[in-house]
Amino acid sequence: MSEESASSALHLEFDEVGDTSMSQLVSELIGRLGENVEREGLIKTPDRVSRSLSYLTSGYRTSVHEVVNDALFEAEGPEMIVVKGIEFYSMCEHHLLPFFGRAHIGYIPNTQVLGLSKFARVVDVFARRLQLQERLTSQVADALMEVLQPRGLAVVTEASHLCMMMRGVEKQGSTTRTSAMRGVFREDARTRQEFLEALRP
Repeated sequence: MSEESASSALHLEFDEVGDTSMSQLVSELIGRLGENVEREGLIKTPDRVSRSLSYLTSGYRTSVHEVVNDALFEAEGPEMIVVKGIEFYSMCEHHLLPFFGRAHIGYIPNTQVLGLSKFARVVDVFARRLQLQERLTSQVADALMEVLQPRGLAVVTEASHLCMMMRGVEKQGSTTRTSAMRGVFREDARTRQEFLEALRP
């Protein structure tokens, strides 16, 4: 089965096949919140939430090697490659509320480069889990280091967290930035600075 077919099958599974036990749990939760799950607007909500949560946590059932597939190619030189503005959506493990933002990835190849679209797919593998932003950033960096074996790699993520915006301190304009530096990006300040300069608008 091709990658596109597998992805379509996975999407179909999450969109059209509900998890009965999870739906029952969601139904109970709605009731405990004080709502009537039998009213018109909520009758199908448990199934919808079950399918939605399955999709939003599909990273647990996907591996980096699956999404990378055979998209590794011979490097033509040791120049820095930067992929900016990879959108991601994840859920904070503390409150099960979304956080979302963009990931920026830079690396200096050793012998291989990766197809550009695969960087977004690798980010999604880890974003579609219950997460901490710091862990997400490090997991993406470590996974790409394993796949590419580059001279160095850097990942920076910037995100807004609804657990800060909707509850708690309720600060609407706050964002969080985390970074993970590996190889020459950690060891060489000039390489690190070149990457950070490339992220500027």
